[in-house]
Amino acid sequence: MNHELFIARRMALNGERQKGSPSLTVALVGIVLAVVVMILSIAIVMGFKGEITGKIMNLDAHLRVTNAALGIDDNYATVNGREVKEAIAADNSFMPLIESMSLVADKSAILKTDEDFMGIIMRGVDEGYDFGYLQSQMIEGQSPAVSDTASGNQIAISKTVADRLKLHAGDKVLTYFIDNNIKVRNLMVTGVFETDLEAFDNAYIIGGIGIVQGVNGWHGDMGTQVAINLKNTSDLEGDSYRLYSLLAESTVQHESKNLFIVTTTHQNNLPFFAWLQMLDMNVVIILTLMMIVAAFTLISAMLMIVLERIRIIGNFKAMGATNGSIRRIFIYLTGKLILKALIIGNVIGIGLALLQRYGHIVRLDPTAYYMPYVPITLSIPALVLLNVGIIVVSYLTLLGASHIISTIKPTATMRFE
Repeated sequence: MNHELFIARRMALNGERQKGSPSLTVALVGIVLAVVVMILSIAIVMGFKGEITGKIMNLDAHLRVTNAALGIDDNYATVNGREVKEAIAADNSFMPLIESMSLVADKSAILKTDEDFMGIIMRGVDEGYDFGYLQSQMIEGQSPAVSDTASGNQIAISKTVADRLKLHAGDKVLTYFIDNNIKVRNLMVTGVFETDLEAFDNAYIIGGIGIVQGVNGWHGDMGTQVAINLKNTSDLEGDSYRLYSLLAESTVQHESKNLFIVTTTHQNNLPFFAWLQMLDMNVVIILTLMMIVAAFTLISAMLMIVLERIRIIGNFKAMGATNGSIRRIFIYLTGKLILKALIIGNVIGIGLALLQRYGHIVRLDPTAYYMPYVPITLSIPALVLLNVGIIVVSYLTLLGASHIISTIKPTATMRFE
């Protein structure tokens, strides 16, 4: 049996029956708080990243196929949806990766009521568009029935637009499309959604692509982009390159004049993902600071344990124990404090995280944080890595702090009171 561990256990049993040292209690509380803060920091940041990334991925296409001349002129920079879909369907390896594919047409417009007006972007989509997420965000009514003909007039609007224009599901609103001529459509609101993603809620209304095609005088295969959602988003950059390659090959084979470009949702929403990367840096800073706090707390705890048992150290040395052996005894002894702090810290940290996850106690301003409450994501691998990291840092800290034992002389400790 490891004799240092045996002695450490006996010392703990014989010395802990009396009232514990206040300094060790403070050290225990300090380490527990550090563990709780680290667990909550990781859970909150993972929650923010997961929620916001999920919103963006559901509201914007994973891959977007557009004309290279997009933005020059609506009637020139169009995408032929049939041409794109046929090129993709010809590739037997890429087609199985696709979950949904939709021809999309965006056009600026103005919504006008008797009391107010508002500039928006009308996003027309065809039957391939996945309304699953948007339907889950409906607070009134339902998703519009999209149509590939100009006769469709149903739209869904955000709560921001509905509140400003005082609209509800079932109301009709005049929509002005401004091109070379002003064209007016009387559209019916079928639903009101709230995604809390201000960039989307303030800008877009959703309806059938036939509305935009009718205004622009386009045939049924024309749009401004083909939106593609994939079953697996782990390699968007690689999938983007593959799609671009097969479209370029198809363009050459059919001698098409269109030059397609393919962009990912990350490229199309850089501000959001840049902000999420900044959150990662904040977590690194918090974890570093908490590790430093825990390390200094452990050093203080080690010193207190050594000082309270300084005569025992002298006796060990007088009996021939080496400095290394005595250091291991006190590392084992202090390890009990670390283990206790880890257990308490994990219980409190995970408990608070679960309370917030299911109770939504801490609320947020959706206009600033894109969601109404602090999101929480608990990851078992992340928790395991965190605890392993704490144990490693603690062990290294104790190795350094235990060198003080080598400076203690037996002749001095025998007289120590």
